Amino acid sequence: MMLRFNSRALMLAAACSALFLAGCSTTQTRIADHPDLFQSLSANDQALVSRGEIRTGMPQNAVWLAWGSPEQKAAGEMRGKSSETWIYMNYYSDPYPYGFGYPYGGFGFGFGGGVLIRSHHGRRFAFVGDPFYDPFYYSYIPPRIPYPYKTVTFISGRVVSFQYLVPPYH
Repeated sequence: MMLRFNSRALMLAAACSALFLAGCSTTQTRIADHPDLFQSLSANDQALVSRGEIRTGMPQNAVWLAWGSPEQKAAGEMRGKSSETWIYMNYYSDPYPYGFGYPYGGFGFGFGGGVLIRSHHGRRFAFVGDPFYDPFYYSYIPPRIPYPYKTVTFISGRVVSFQYLVPPYH
């Protein structure tokens, strides 16, 4: 029974991993999936796209092959013409400054812990442990903070500018 459960769990994990990895797109997989787009580019642009790089004047399809689909698109106007800006996001995880638990006494017992007895309307209450402990602040999963890390702007389907942005917490 346990062997059958483990083999089913292993098969499910393998199927989920295959689906996850199939959703990950790289420059090489985009080129392999769309050879017609890649062949329509000049030799110079093909070399740049193969390295994941772009240049001013490059067509939108070449940027998509090199960088993939953007997380956001913004419409605007530049030089009196309609423009479109693609925004690519990255994520930053910042661990908590104090680690897990308080600096004076460890996890859940900061400032010595112990028993705190209080009275309220003639009744006495006892609190055991750290009164300042917050289980939501000391999570094992740090928050993921999104930030834009590169942008590219098009006019008439051609690159007019692109930027690589510095991470906010560098």
